[in-house]
Amino acid sequence: MEVRRKVAGPAAPAAPVPSPRARARRVQAGDALPLPIRHTNLIFSALFAASLAYLMRRWREKIRSSTPLHAVTLAEMLAIFGLIASLIYLLSFFGIAFVQSIVSSTDEDEDFLAVAPHPAAPPAAPAPAPCALLGNPAAAPEKMPEEDEEIVASVVAGKIPSYVLETRLGDCRRAAGIRREAVRRITGRDIEGLPLDGFDYASILGQCCELPVGYVQLPVGIAGPLLLDGQRYYVPMATTEGCLVASTNRGCKAIAESGGATSVVLRDGMTRAPVARLPTARRAAEVRAFLEDPANFETLSMVFNRSSRFARLQGVQCAMAGRNLYMRFTSSTGDAMGMNMISKGVQNVLDFLQDDFPDMDVISISGNFCSDKKPAAVNWIEGRGKSVVCEAVIKEEVVKKVLKTNVQSLVELNTIKNLAGSAVAGALGGFNAHASNIVTAIFIATGQDPAQNVESSHCITMMESINDGKDLHISVTMPSIEVGTVGGGTQLASQSACLDLLGVKGANQESPGSNARLLATVVAGGVLAGELSLLSALAAGQLVKSHMKYNRSSKDMSKVLS
Repeated sequence: MEVRRKVAGPAAPAAPVPSPRARARRVQAGDALPLPIRHTNLIFSALFAASLAYLMRRWREKIRSSTPLHAVTLAEMLAIFGLIASLIYLLSFFGIAFVQSIVSSTDEDEDFLAVAPHPAAPPAAPAPAPCALLGNPAAAPEKMPEEDEEIVASVVAGKIPSYVLETRLGDCRRAAGIRREAVRRITGRDIEGLPLDGFDYASILGQCCELPVGYVQLPVGIAGPLLLDGQRYYVPMATTEGCLVASTNRGCKAIAESGGATSVVLRDGMTRAPVARLPTARRAAEVRAFLEDPANFETLSMVFNRSSRFARLQGVQCAMAGRNLYMRFTSSTGDAMGMNMISKGVQNVLDFLQDDFPDMDVISISGNFCSDKKPAAVNWIEGRGKSVVCEAVIKEEVVKKVLKTNVQSLVELNTIKNLAGSAVAGALGGFNAHASNIVTAIFIATGQDPAQNVESSHCITMMESINDGKDLHISVTMPSIEVGTVGGGTQLASQSACLDLLGVKGANQESPGSNARLLATVVAGGVLAGELSLLSALAAGQLVKSHMKYNRSSKDMSKVLS
C-alpha cells in the first residue's frame, strides 16, 4: 500500500499522520467490491451507455407517435433506474479520484513510501526511509500495517501463493517486502545483510527475476583505459575476486603504452537447435535434405524472418542420431543477444515443416545441439554469437617495465601452460589462463546472462616473439561471445549505466547490431589484457605475492597497483 508523507523543512511543524488503517482503507477501497475494480467500472460504464441509448430511442419514438412522455413502461423504469445508479457510481468513483489528484498536486515535495511510519516518528529526512520489515539497528523496528500482517500470515500458512503478490497488490516493492517477511518467519533467519530498499522491483517484473526478496550488492571496478581499435574504453567489471581488476588494469596499461590493440569480428549469429523424431531414419534424412537444400533456403528464410525485423536466417546445419533429427539454425539478432528472437523464428519453421512432413514429432525447441550454457565442440568450431579475434604487439621495454618479465619467458609459459597443459587436461575451448574471469565480470556488470560465460569464455591465447625476438605478439581468439545491449538485464539501471560508460547502451538505430558487436570486441580486449597480465605474473613468480599483498596486507591501493 502506498502512503504519503511530506518532507518538512527545519522550521515546519510535523504534520499529523493518518493511521495505517485509514490509509489502507483509502487506497484499497476497491477491495470491498465483489469484483475487481476494473471489472466493476466496465459493468457500470456499459450499463450507463445502454440505459442512455435505450431511453433516447424511446424518447424519439414517443415524440413521433405523440405519446405522453410521463407514461413509462416497466422496461423504461428499469432503464431510468440503471441510468441513475450508474451515473451515481461513475460520478462518485471518478469524482473522488479527481479531487484527490487536485489535493495531491499541491504537495510537490511529497515522497511516496512503501511502508507507513510510526505515528510517533519525527518528520522524515530527505533520504529514502529504510524498510520497516528490516528494522533499524538504532531504533525499535516499526510495526507492520495490519493489512500487511494479514497477508504475511496467509503466505506463511500457504493460503496465498507467494508468486501472486505482485499481481494482487499492484506494488512490486511492497510484494517483495511481504515475501521477505514471510521467508523470515518460515525459516527463522533474519537475512539482515540482504538489502531490500533502493531497488526498482518493477523493472524486473516478468523479465529478470521472480519472487524477489532483495538484491545482492557487488562491487564494480573499472579497468582501463583499454586502447582498442583507436578508441579508449573504461571497462566495468563486477567481481568479488581480489587482484582481478588490478591485474586487468595492468594489462590495459601495457597495451596502451605499446600502441593499442586491434580486433575483428569474424561471425555474428546466434543459434537454436530443435530436435524432432521421425518414424524412420530414412524419413529423418529426407527432412534433413530438404533443410540443407540451397533451393529451399529462400523459402525457409521468408518463414523464419517474419518473427522479427532484426532476425535474419543465415543457415541451417543438421545432425542425426538414429531417427532423431537435430536442426541447428543460425541467425543474426541485431543488438539483442537473441535467444527469444531466434526461438520464435525456429518455431515458425517447425510449423511450416509439419505441413509437408506431418509425421514429424517435435520433441523440444532446444535439443542441445545449439549449444547453450554448456561446453560444446560445435560452439568451439562453428561459433555462436560473436566470433572475435583481438591482438596486440607489446614492446620489449613495456614487457620489462610494466609486466616485470621478458618476451621469451612469456612465449614459453604460454606454450607449456595454455597449449600443452590444456591439451593434457583434455580441455574444450580452455586454451587460456583465465578468460572466464574477465568475461564473467563484464557480463555481470553489463547485464548479460552470467551462465553464458561457459561458451563465451572459449578462448585460445597465442603468444610469439617478433621483430627478432624483441617484441611480443599476443592474440586471443574467442569463437562464441554471446552478448546483447538490449533486453534481459541490460535495461536495469546499474547495468544500463555500465553499458552507457562503454558507449553501447541500447540499440544502434543507424546500424542494428553494431553496439552488440562492439561490446563483444571490448570483452575480447579485456580478456587480452587479463591474459597478458596474469601470464606475466606467473612468469615472474609474482602471483602468490600479489594476491597476499592485495587481499590481506596493504590498505594503500597506490602501493598495490604500482
